Amino acid sequence: MTTEKTTGEHLVVRTTPLAPDAVDSLLSVVPADNPVSWIRNGEGIVGWGVAAAVRTSGSTRFSDAAKWWTEIVARSEVTNEVNEPGTGPVAFGSFAFADDPGDSVLVLPRIIVGRRGNLAWITTVDSEIPDLAPTDAPRAPVVTFGDGARNGDEWMSVVADAVTRINRGDLEKVVLARDLIATSDEDVDARWPLRQLSTTYPTCWTFHVDGLVGATPEMLVRRERGLVTSRVLAGTIRRTGDDERDLALAATLARSSKDLEEHEYAVRSVAEALEPHCSSMNVPEAPFVLHLPNVMHLATDVAGVVHDAASVSSLDLAAALHPSAAVGGTPTETATELITAIEGMDRGRYAGPVGWLDAAGDGEWGIALRSAHISGPTVRLFAGCGIVGSSDPEAELAESQAKFIPVRDALTAS
Repeated sequence: MTTEKTTGEHLVVRTTPLAPDAVDSLLSVVPADNPVSWIRNGEGIVGWGVAAAVRTSGSTRFSDAAKWWTEIVARSEVTNEVNEPGTGPVAFGSFAFADDPGDSVLVLPRIIVGRRGNLAWITTVDSEIPDLAPTDAPRAPVVTFGDGARNGDEWMSVVADAVTRINRGDLEKVVLARDLIATSDEDVDARWPLRQLSTTYPTCWTFHVDGLVGATPEMLVRRERGLVTSRVLAGTIRRTGDDERDLALAATLARSSKDLEEHEYAVRSVAEALEPHCSSMNVPEAPFVLHLPNVMHLATDVAGVVHDAASVSSLDLAAALHPSAAVGGTPTETATELITAIEGMDRGRYAGPVGWLDAAGDGEWGIALRSAHISGPTVRLFAGCGIVGSSDPEAELAESQAKFIPVRDALTAS
């Protein structure tokens, strides 16, 4: 565990309400100083600057981060005039998919601005309240795209290998990912794709933490005053843009045995992971079809009430859920071992939990899908597909290409 930056012995944290119209757009006021974001439908929280941060790795990455956050909260002098989830000290986090390699990060910004309905607020950590005027607009990058770890033909061969293993009984499902590399002549400003993604995919959770940017449709877990919810997505079909045709495709998706099988594995893994921590769980019998601008997914919302809100935080729940069958496979251990053996790349923080945690343990953690990692002038885009016994490699390649579109378009939009 590495503590990157921490302010003085005691942190002075102040949350004060803002007028609802004090900030026209959350992203418009975010400068280039280590921006963080968690936005959906124009609401959520953003921040910038670094008051404290920690990097963790390995199998204890979640527990080490949780311990660090508990210590940070304990030495914070907090004045909170709003007292809602997401106020007071808030850490934004992004965690590696695998125990090894990869690192995870939890960061407490110096400035946090939030909005929910008619409520708006600002939190400062050892800082004065800044001017919330819109910042200079980020510039669109000029990028070229190239293959990542594998080209399309190579990746289809990997999918075919996985299908063979599934059909001989080694496992039931595995999620295989691929990457695409975008290169620019200058450093890419993460705020550019952030603004594009939040506009194009308003019903997704648009995030940025330490270079990882994306718009995820999948809520791994939300904890708010003891109520726990998790949105499971598995089973995908690409939209055509023709409303009548897309309705027919949605009906096809809802009846697809392959997609229903994949979805069932994902729902089962989430319910089994949450059950030890929750009571009064509700697991719907059948999924609904979630419509996004470029694809449609089978979706199920699982809900429950946490047994002990004082001892089980949203980060603890995210750790218990990761990796779900939606991003790993079934059985989990066998699937993740197969991913390591045949996928041929390091996922980094792709498909890991991303979100935020407040001092009370409430928070929201999505799965870092429809995402990319920005490192200077290089952007590494990710897409993954659930593979079962009836999967067709060409169809899975087409699905992965559809899943690249959100971030690819966000980088190239002008």
